[in-house]
Amino acid sequence: MKFQLIGVNHITAPVEVRERLAIPESRLPDALKRLAGHPGVDEGLILSTCNRVEVLAQTRNGMVDLRGFLREYFQVDPAEYETHLYEYRESDAVRHLFRVTSSLDSMVVGEPQILGQVKEAYATARAVGVVHSQLDLLLTRAFAVAKRVRTETAIGSSAVSVASVAVELAKKIFGSLQGKNVYLVGAGKMSELAARHLLAHGAETIFVANRTHERAQQLAAKFDGQAILFEQLYETCDRADIVITSTGAPHAIFRREHGELFLGRRKNRPMFFIDIAVPRDVDPEMNKLDGIFVYDIDDLQQAVSSHVNDRRKEAERAELIVAAEVNRFQIRLQTLDVVPTIVSLQDHLETIRQAEIDRVRGRLGTLSPEQEMAVDALTRGIVSKIMHTPISTLKTAVREPEATTVIDLVRRLFNLRENLQEKERQEKQASAEDQKAVKSGAGDSGVKR
Repeated sequence: MKFQLIGVNHITAPVEVRERLAIPESRLPDALKRLAGHPGVDEGLILSTCNRVEVLAQTRNGMVDLRGFLREYFQVDPAEYETHLYEYRESDAVRHLFRVTSSLDSMVVGEPQILGQVKEAYATARAVGVVHSQLDLLLTRAFAVAKRVRTETAIGSSAVSVASVAVELAKKIFGSLQGKNVYLVGAGKMSELAARHLLAHGAETIFVANRTHERAQQLAAKFDGQAILFEQLYETCDRADIVITSTGAPHAIFRREHGELFLGRRKNRPMFFIDIAVPRDVDPEMNKLDGIFVYDIDDLQQAVSSHVNDRRKEAERAELIVAAEVNRFQIRLQTLDVVPTIVSLQDHLETIRQAEIDRVRGRLGTLSPEQEMAVDALTRGIVSKIMHTPISTLKTAVREPEATTVIDLVRRLFNLRENLQEKERQEKQASAEDQKAVKSGAGDSGVKR
C-alpha cells in the first residue's frame, strides 16, 4: 500500500483554522488537478466539509510532500495550521478513511451526512480523472465498510446530525420553537435537513434565501415557506427569531453593523444565529451585541456530548469491524501485487523451456507425435516442480508482514523486475496505440467534437 493522507478536523483545529483551508465545491476540480500534478502523486482525493479538510493520495513511493501541496495551493502561512495537521500513511491512512466514512470520526458519531459527502468527493475526483486504480479500490471498500457498520451495529439509531443538534440547541435557548420564525440562508442539504427538524419542533414560518433563487423557491415550496431574493437578505432577515446559515461564501455575510440594524428593527428582541458554514458566515463580532446570540460549528460540540455515552458501546463494535476490514483490504492489495509476479515467473520459465526444446531439437532427430508429447510433458513437469516452491511461498507471504520483501526477493532471484517493467512498457504502448486508433476512427466517421 502506498497511501498517504493529511488534514485537519474539528478535533485538531478550531473553525478559524479550518475555514482558511476549506475548498468550495466550485474550486474542487481545479484543486484535484493540481494535486494530481504534485510530484509523486498518482491518484488523489480531497474531502472538504464543515468539520474537516483532508487530502488523500496514492503515491509512487509512499513519501510524498503533501505539506508542500498545502503550502503551494492555499498560499497560507504554514504557522497558522501546521500544529493542527495530522498525517497518516499506508494502513493508518486506510483505517482513518474507513473511520471517517463510517462516521466514527464525526463530531456527532453515527451521523449519516459524512458518507454522502465522501461519495460526492469520490464522484468529483473520478469525473476529473484523478481516481482510477488503487484509490478506486480503496474508496469502494470504504463505502462497503460504512454499510457494514450501519448494518451490524446500532450506531446510526436515533440518527443525529449537525443540523439536528443545532435545532436542539435552539430549543435550549428559546425553551420552545412554537411560533418562532426561521430564516435559512443557503439552500443546501444541511439547510433542508435543518428545516425538517425545525418544523417538526413547532417552527411557524420558514424563509429561505439563496444566491440561486430557483433553488430557494424549490426548498421553500417543500415546507410551505417563503423564498426571498438573496439581494433582499439584509432587508428581511430581521423577521426571523432564528437564522441558520450555511452558504459557501468565502467571507462573512453577516457583520456587526448588520446585527445592529436587525436589533433596531426588532426593538431589541433577541435573535439567534446558528452558523454551520465553513468558512463562517457570521462574524464573531456580532456575538458581542446584546440580544444577538451566535453559535458556530464548534459550539455545537457541547450539545453533541449528550449523545456520546449512548453510542460508545456501538462505536466500540464498529471499531472492531473497521480493524478487521483494514487487515482484509491490506491482504487484498498484497494479493493483487503478487499476481503479476506469479504470472511473470510462469512466463519467464515457460520462455526458457521453449528455448531449450528448440535448442536441442536438431540433435533429437525426427520425433513422432507421441515422442513430442512426451518431451513436452517432461519439460512441463520439471518447470512445474521448480515453480511450486516460489509460488507457494508467494501465496503464503501475502498474509505476512514481510510480504513486500518476499515478493521483491523472488523478483530479484528470477530477474523478473526487468521483465515486469518491459511488459508494463509494452502494455502502455499498446494502450496508447489503441487510443490513437479510436480517435482516428471517430474522426473518420465524421463525429463532431
